[in-house]
Amino acid sequence: MHKFGRIDIRDNCVIGWGAIILPGVTIGPNSVIAAGSVVTRSIPPGVLAAGNPAKPVMTIHQYAEWSLAATPDIDEEEYRRDPKAYLMRMPLRGSVPRQFHQSDRTESSD
Repeated sequence: MHKFGRIDIRDNCVIGWGAIILPGVTIGPNSVIAAGSVVTRSIPPGVLAAGNPAKPVMTIHQYAEWSLAATPDIDEEEYRRDPKAYLMRMPLRGSVPRQFHQSDRTESSD
């Protein structure tokens, strides 16, 4: 069985890498489709959709608030002095703390 249909992507949408959009689907304006999602049905305007099949997870406003809350505060002056050292100390949300540094790896390679 082959199904053909128009895929309609409205204004200001973001489609994540590897997302699959099936025929006959409309993605509403101001929507975000997460990477790897499979869009089998139309997505309403202004939502973040994810999964297989893709379903609305939250509104774009909720996504913006969540993203800003997850962004760490940055000390711009300290970053300008030594960007690499500053970024290496910055904790990532949901990450495991670093246990080894580059110097540890080179010393233990005897």
